[in-house]
Amino acid sequence: MNAALHELARELRLEAPLNDKLRWAFAYACASHVRHLVEHVGALAALDVLARYVNDDATETEREAAAASVAQIAQHHHGSSSIDGSAHAYVSATFAVAKALAGRALDAADYAAYATVYNYGAYAVKDSSSFDEVHARQVEVLRELALKPT
Repeated sequence: MNAALHELARELRLEAPLNDKLRWAFAYACASHVRHLVEHVGALAALDVLARYVNDDATETEREAAAASVAQIAQHHHGSSSIDGSAHAYVSATFAVAKALAGRALDAADYAAYATVYNYGAYAVKDSSSFDEVHARQVEVLRELALKPT
C-alpha cells in the first residue's frame, strides 16, 4: 500500500462525490500506466471506454458495461503464456483496469504498482523499496490532476 498516496487522497477527499472527476481521472491514469501489461483485448477495450468516460465521451451505461466485462475477465485471468514468468504482473494489471472501471482509484493504484514492480521480477515484490519509484509517481500524478481545473 502507498501510504503517502492514501494520505493525499484523504486530504483531497478523493472519495467524495464532488471529486468524482478527479477520482475517475486518477483511476484511469493508474490503469493506463500498466496498459502494456494487459494482454486481453476485452480488458484493453474496457480501458479505452474508461478513457472516453473520463473525457465525457462515454456514458455511465457504457462504463458500467465495460466494468462488468473487465471484472469477469480479471476474475478468470489464467496468467500469461509468456515464458518470462510475468504472469502475476499481467493478472495484476488486468485487476488494475477492473478496479479503475469500478471507480476504486486507490485499489487501481495498488494493483498497478504491484504489476509494475512484479514485472521487474518476482524478487522485486519482496523488497518494499522496489515500490518507491512507482509510489512517488502515483502521488505526483494525483497532485497534478488535483491542480487541473475541472
